[in-house]
Amino acid sequence: MPQYSSINKLDTSYDQLLLKKMSERDSSALSELYDLHSKYFYTIIYYILRDEAEAEDVLQEVFLQIWEKVDSYDESLGNPLAWITRITRNKAIDRLRSKGFKKRSNEIDLERVFNFSSDSASENPEKVTTTNQEQAEIVQALRTLNQNQRDLIEFAYFQGYSQSELAEHFKIPLGTVKTRMRTAMLSLRDRLKHLL
Repeated sequence: MPQYSSINKLDTSYDQLLLKKMSERDSSALSELYDLHSKYFYTIIYYILRDEAEAEDVLQEVFLQIWEKVDSYDESLGNPLAWITRITRNKAIDRLRSKGFKKRSNEIDLERVFNFSSDSASENPEKVTTTNQEQAEIVQALRTLNQNQRDLIEFAYFQGYSQSELAEHFKIPLGTVKTRMRTAMLSLRDRLKHLL
C-alpha cells in the first residue's frame, strides 16, 4: 500500500504532495511518482525517439532530473504533470537532436510509430500484450482529436515546435494554438487517465 494513499491519485494535489516530499529528500515519493506516471512519460519519449532502449534511458534521466531539480518546480506555472511533461519532452528532443536524427516529415504515420509486434521471443508475453494494448489505446486517443488539434500535438510534442513556432507554421494566432492544444490535452488525459 503506497505511503500517501489517502489522496486521490488522479488529483493534482497528490502529485504536488509527492514533489513536496521529494524536496524533503523522501526517495519513496520519487518511487511513487515513477510508479504512477512512468508509462505515460515513456510513451511520450518513445513516440519521439521510436527506440525502446533510448526511451528507457531518457526516462531514467527524466526522473533523475526531477529528483535533482524538484525545488525549481513552481506551482504557479502549471501542475506537476505539465512540468514533468515539459522536462520529458525536452529531454527526448535533446536526445533526438544529439543522435543526429533528421527532422521528421510533416505527416506522422501513427501505425508506424508504434511497433505492434515483438521481434524478441525472449520478451515476457504478458508484458508485450500489455504494452501493445496501451500503445493501441494511445494511438486511438490521438485519432479522436480533430485534425487541427492532432497536428498541433504532433508538431509540439513529437517534433519539438514551440507554441510560437506552431502559430507561425500553421499561420494561426498564438491564442488559437494555446486553446486548441489545451482542449486536445484535456481530451487525451480524459481518455487515457486509466494509464496514468
